[in-house]
Amino acid sequence: MVAARRLTAGGLDRGANPVELAVLLPVILVLLFASIQTAAWFVARASALNAAQSAVNAQRLHQAPPGAGEARATRFLRAAGGWLVGWEDPGPSCQTTTTEVTCTVGGRSLSVVPGVSFPVRQTAHGTVERWTTP
Repeated sequence: MVAARRLTAGGLDRGANPVELAVLLPVILVLLFASIQTAAWFVARASALNAAQSAVNAQRLHQAPPGAGEARATRFLRAAGGWLVGWEDPGPSCQTTTTEVTCTVGGRSLSVVPGVSFPVRQTAHGTVERWTTP
């Protein structure tokens, strides 16, 4: 008699766990993919910023040839892996004045969801090395 009451009392919740899992699983998967995509976006931003800083360091040297910054950024991005995609078009760019150099690297982060694009654009600045009078 006691066992029959336990079975009857517990029988009202039978099957609730699979239903809860079926309702929560899409939410869990969306959160998982969103966190992976966010991490990929941050790594792509870091790659673009490091490439831009590397380009500034190459272009700001005393009497650096034109295009030295773009070449250094291109070498960096080829070696950095595929976290930043689409950076080849238009490619890294550097603008140099007599006192300052600015380099920009852009592209898109690697996407977890096909067809979804997350733009990345990073810029670095530096002063040009030059002889000055005291």
